[in-house]
Amino acid sequence: MRIELNGKDHEIAGEPTVSALITELGLQNQACAVEVNKKLVRKAEHAEHALSEGDRVEIVTLVGGG
Repeated sequence: MRIELNGKDHEIAGEPTVSALITELGLQNQACAVEVNKKLVRKAEHAEHALSEGDRVEIVTLVGGG
């Protein structure tokens, strides 16, 4: 299934959920914000939030600093 991820085409392999996508990208241990079709998806909803063909997904990783 194809989605748009951070402005670029991306092919999803396997289960089409936000949680699975985060794991596929190796971001499961990082703080990140996820938006699907311009709607924020809360972390508690990542496992249940199914992605569909053509969805526009934005993932922003959060970094600490000072």
